[in-house]
Amino acid sequence: MKRPIGKLFNDIKGGTAIEYGFIVALVVIVMMVALFNLASVTIGMWNNVSDKVSQAN
Repeated sequence: MKRPIGKLFNDIKGGTAIEYGFIVALVVIVMMVALFNLASVTIGMWNNVSDKVSQAN
């Protein structure tokens, strides 16, 4: 019974997969924050354009 448990503790494949999963999750979170900020800036820009066009009429 000790052998399978010892093999489990010496196996690093699962740990590497978890680390890659964390890296992917971090990249996705960073991308979502960046896109959210970009969307806010873009919405503000188009609202400004809309206001200027409305004032011109």
